[in-house]
Amino acid sequence: MIKYVDDFDDYEVLDSGDNEKIERFGQYILRRPDPQAIWHPKNFNKYKVNAIYHRSRQGGGSWEFIDLPKKWTIAYNLSKDLKMSFYLKPFTFKHTGIFPEQAYNWKYIYNYSVKKVKKYKDVKILNLFAYTGAATLAGALSGAKVTHVDSSKGILTAAKENAELSMVPDDRIRWIVDDCKKFVEREIRRGNLYDGIIMDPPSYGRGPNNEIWKIESSIYDFVDLCFKILKKEESFIMLNSYTTGLQTGVMDYILCDLAKKNALNGESSAYELGLKCKSTGLFLPEGSTAIYSVH
Repeated sequence: MIKYVDDFDDYEVLDSGDNEKIERFGQYILRRPDPQAIWHPKNFNKYKVNAIYHRSRQGGGSWEFIDLPKKWTIAYNLSKDLKMSFYLKPFTFKHTGIFPEQAYNWKYIYNYSVKKVKKYKDVKILNLFAYTGAATLAGALSGAKVTHVDSSKGILTAAKENAELSMVPDDRIRWIVDDCKKFVEREIRRGNLYDGIIMDPPSYGRGPNNEIWKIESSIYDFVDLCFKILKKEESFIMLNSYTTGLQTGVMDYILCDLAKKNALNGESSAYELGLKCKSTGLFLPEGSTAIYSVH
């Protein structure tokens, strides 16, 4: 089942095909690679694009700027009277600083946290591999206290700018530049527990001591560590993946198996995330999410 939002006014996929997609971010239109779009587009020439990302045969690629500012803003409404705002810019390897398909999960994080804040006041969320902080903002704007962890100082600076743009109170977010695994291990030793844990791990990477992270072989043990700092009742753990080798059902099984190992009772849900293409009405797959909610 593909989950998506239809209320992201500042973003839409205009067309897709031939391993690319045409997207509108606010008033600017970008053309970027997308390996899932293996069909033919309706009419790419219909759109006047502001920038194109060209993929190299050797890996990576580069931007061709036609008429695009160095930075601009878009917003997403979490509720009728509350929005989160983002600075966008062309990052390396085709990124813009936001993953729009994750809006479905932002809503989940916000709605869950709002309900729990009303009941308990002191609610703590941990966002690991937190990137530019969209999930962090969703939790913090609900009234929860969020710990934002990412190993890149530059990316964390971008997340702080988004929090300031979204007018998040300074005391709502704790900013941590660290290796996520080492941070979780320290939290276990400290005895700190969280009401919600969000993780969006990379497919591949290297740690500070040149340790190799490959999601298929590393994720089970890492999630096991995370369960040890999850509260034993009324909590959730969310796992996101863009890796085609880590299927939705596998992610669901990991969470259910580790919940049982840690003697937690609850229920799981797992789904693909997608973006609806305006020209065709089809859904472009953009990753998967699995959630375990502890009762």
